[in-house]
Amino acid sequence: MAAWILGIDIGGTNFSVGSVSDHGERMLVIRSAPTLAAGGADDVLGRILALAREVMAETARLDPGATFLGAGAGAPGPLDTESGIVLLTPNLGWVSFPLRDRLADGLGLPVVIDNDANCAVLGEWWCGAARGTRHAIGFTIGTGIGGGIIIDGRLYHGASGCAGEIGHTTIDSNGRRCACGNYGCLEAYASGPAIARRAVEALEAGAESGLAAMVGGDVGAITAQTVYDAAQAGDPLAGEVVHDTAHFLGAGVANLVNIFNPEVVVVCGGVRKAGDLLFLPLRREVARRAFKPAVAAVRILPSELDTPGVQGAARVFLERGT
Repeated sequence: MAAWILGIDIGGTNFSVGSVSDHGERMLVIRSAPTLAAGGADDVLGRILALAREVMAETARLDPGATFLGAGAGAPGPLDTESGIVLLTPNLGWVSFPLRDRLADGLGLPVVIDNDANCAVLGEWWCGAARGTRHAIGFTIGTGIGGGIIIDGRLYHGASGCAGEIGHTTIDSNGRRCACGNYGCLEAYASGPAIARRAVEALEAGAESGLAAMVGGDVGAITAQTVYDAAQAGDPLAGEVVHDTAHFLGAGVANLVNIFNPEVVVVCGGVRKAGDLLFLPLRREVARRAFKPAVAAVRILPSELDTPGVQGAARVFLERGT
């Protein structure tokens, strides 16, 4: 019989629920489903609870007598971790939503919540690419861009719990409008939808590429993954989009490297699948922009875990819920 923690990772496109061992070394059951945010917070919550109950039942079947200590949940922020309320999520449309209490009531377990990107970075620190470090920073690149900061082995939340909103740092004060309402945010250039949007804009401007053929001529179906796949296959436009993404990310990473002097910067999300096409120019851009001693101390790595937000959410519960 083992003790398990339910880890819940809520993203703008998909959510995942898993049963994680209390040492983080094992995930027995993992399930994912589309978020379908347009249905509203109550609908999304209901489907999360249903999937979580499935995970708990399957865990009990595989490990008879299994006990759940509680649940940790990561959600897009900003949020108030003390009250358990999601204050605002631009990519989900939630405002002042009492996520912790609604999950606790639905699961019959104690629940702790944190920012989804914080959870992903904490998961990589606990049992992924940043394990063994004291100072680490991570990006999560998906529907939006989140981030997390670990200082002296502890997740840094800041004065009001909003630290780590890396996607909403400004890289061009007169730039593209972001979903948050600001202009020139990193997220507006290098999130998954932004990568796809830049590729489509280039196609509409007359650039030659095989991207349209990859989606049967429907350019609206192009995703960041389409761009990564095309770049790996040698498509010049896709390669240019990935290279520009590295440039944008490099500016954001260099700022953080200069400010925090981390040992590791972990890049999480589908963008890690771009491999050296992204990471080599990204590292060069950081080396060009950041101070040499800070560059010498840092490793810029793709995440190792497939679901770091699930493991990290479980770790959040271990740190604050027990």
